[in-house]
Amino acid sequence: MNRSEVEQSLVLVVEDYEDAREMYAAYLQFSGYRVAEATNGLEAIEKTLELLPDIILMDLALPKMDGWEATRRLKTDERTKHIPIVALTGHALAGYAEGARQAGCDAFVTKPCLPDALVAEIQRMLANRAPRHNSQVEKRSTKPAGRRR
Repeated sequence: MNRSEVEQSLVLVVEDYEDAREMYAAYLQFSGYRVAEATNGLEAIEKTLELLPDIILMDLALPKMDGWEATRRLKTDERTKHIPIVALTGHALAGYAEGARQAGCDAFVTKPCLPDALVAEIQRMLANRAPRHNSQVEKRSTKPAGRRR
């Protein structure tokens, strides 16, 4: 991924701990990404629908709506299901990563993690993602178009 592709990529950081959120945001911006932030699952859904980020870093233990439910909702919405979601969690228990994948997370990173490792995971996910679908385009009729005069 070249520098101009990185600079165009928008990362939504969903984290309720302000210090951690600000640290991730600062390092991602330093690495050339555009960054948006959310503090809970409801805000994550709102910001995702508003901004359509290229990737989401989702803490799973969040207030108001946890990251598990926010991920499930985003992955069942036609407008957002294509967006890769990386689960960020302090829980390294067996089965947690599999549970995150079942909820719809595309990758799993255990906190604390080194910022370089997080950026490497973001780059990997963005390089492997499916082509972005334009959610604003309405389905077209199957009728043939009329002739122009």
